[in-house]
Amino acid sequence: MDHGDHGTMADLPPFSFARGMEFGGDPVFLAGSLIVLALYLWGALRLHRRGDRWPVGRTVSFVLGIVSILAVTATALNDYGMVLFSVHMVQHMVLSMVTPILLLLGAPVTLAMRALPPSAPRRLLIAFLHTRYVRVLTSPVFTIPLFIASLYGLYFTPIFDFLMGSRAGHIGMMVHFLAVGLVFFWPIMGVDPGPHRSGYVMRLLELFATMPFHAFFGIALMMGSEPMISTFADPAPSLATDALADQSAAGGIAWAFSEIPTVLVLIALVFQWWASEERTARREDRQADRTNDQALADYNAYLASLAK
Repeated sequence: MDHGDHGTMADLPPFSFARGMEFGGDPVFLAGSLIVLALYLWGALRLHRRGDRWPVGRTVSFVLGIVSILAVTATALNDYGMVLFSVHMVQHMVLSMVTPILLLLGAPVTLAMRALPPSAPRRLLIAFLHTRYVRVLTSPVFTIPLFIASLYGLYFTPIFDFLMGSRAGHIGMMVHFLAVGLVFFWPIMGVDPGPHRSGYVMRLLELFATMPFHAFFGIALMMGSEPMISTFADPAPSLATDALADQSAAGGIAWAFSEIPTVLVLIALVFQWWASEERTARREDRQADRTNDQALADYNAYLASLAK
């Protein structure tokens, strides 16, 4: 089977985890990921050298996010993802629902604002974060339909087959998956500064809003009676798989990934909520100490005057 610039994939052996994890894949993602990781580590090191603290957990999370990108693009998974729907769906789900969460927990925007000198680059970053473009891009009115359209509008139209026909189209699609996940989870995670910072209840509603659509998409693939995507309709004999069985596996993967990352984000949101309440309580306690609980004393005096 030929996929344009990707070359011939007909000689790929049956998929296994060991074969999928062999080094290979696309050098564009390898180079881009390493450059982004180097910039992040430079920022963390810059803070450390000037005596500022940067949480180790954030660095670990960001590094894991980069590793997740490399795992699905800089390995043989990238080749198998061109001919097997199930492997492609793993790439899609990781890039759109796992990688963004890990990268955003690393707070890269906050790190950049602290690490960059107070000159043109930092001012440009702050100005960009306050543009109308970013406000629209991170609004739930935009991010939720975009997230849903990335499933139905891509796979159930000829767009997918067109993009899979060339190396540039495939790279663009993978970048799209990552970008959609980042803009969707950015306002929900609430780690980095942004134009939209909803309350925790609203963030939970935004998180759960896409789950039914995600689940239905997976079920539609699992229940299909014939291959729904032309690219994967005729797998090579060397892969030793059936197109319909592979499509059903892809649907199961899409369904599962609508649950697992959601639980992880839910845990993170609950923890952030709890930490926020703790900070508020400590701030109110400090305020009470500074005023010698004057507000409470005034309230008690008011009650005493009512009693009289």
